Amino acid sequence: MEKAILGLDIGGTGIKGGVLINGHLEDIRSIATPAKESKEFILETIANFIEGYISYDLIGIGVGIPGLVDVREGIVLGLSNIPAFQHVELKKFLTDRFSKPVFINNDANCFASGVHKFGVGRKFNHLVGLTLGTGVGGGIVINGHLYSGVNSAAGEWCSSPYLDYDFEHYCSGKFFEKYYHSKPKALAKLALAGDATAIRAFDEFGHHLGELVKHILYALAPEAVILGGSIRKTYPLFKNALFQSISTFKYPTVIERFEILLSEMDETAIHGAVALVELEKENEVVNN
Repeated sequence: MEKAILGLDIGGTGIKGGVLINGHLEDIRSIATPAKESKEFILETIANFIEGYISYDLIGIGVGIPGLVDVREGIVLGLSNIPAFQHVELKKFLTDRFSKPVFINNDANCFASGVHKFGVGRKFNHLVGLTLGTGVGGGIVINGHLYSGVNSAAGEWCSSPYLDYDFEHYCSGKFFEKYYHSKPKALAKLALAGDATAIRAFDEFGHHLGELVKHILYALAPEAVILGGSIRKTYPLFKNALFQSISTFKYPTVIERFEILLSEMDETAIHGAVALVELEKENEVVNN
């Protein structure tokens, strides 16, 4: 049997998994997250889900979590959308249960790692991954290595002050719902049909996102920003406004070497969780 790596994406509404075999992601499954249940019940749900993959010859388990993580110890420090999952020693629990190496990180960090390892970010040494959905998540790759910072909090631009709130307020689905009382997908259909209000919504969104990208450029000057998340699918509707905003960046020689790309992977979160194990294997080779 071929060696396999299990990747898990644990979110507030669903738990999704898949195995990487010979560079290909296979056997993707999902279940609902029992987000309102006790910590113990949620842990057993995760373990039972993993049991379904034990027939594979697993060499490691990677887990992406939408919250802060003590990466070294594998402790989930808190998830706002899963109230009982606070200070959970998830790595110890899974290692004790399955006797496999386990690596855990923030899901946006996993996204950045995944697109760098498996996706359109492979050609870059320095990149930032931005997930645009219900919220905004950010992950950083520097010199080809994921940079998580303390408690995996690097790249949390969602909480950086912007205008009267923060960047997440203006660069996620929250913007469309608050100011246009609609979901991005529904507004995109209207915009494509020529609706002036919907077109304006995406122009404004693109401007705000451009301001976030400039914020990133001033701090890190990456070679690329890779966009993920559901809102990336509406990219043609906000692309012009996005680049118009970025064009005001003060260092044109940096912009000349800068790209914005869309993640082409449908299961980026799982790929990213798998990448946590892949990167650890590579580090072992380098250090031995």
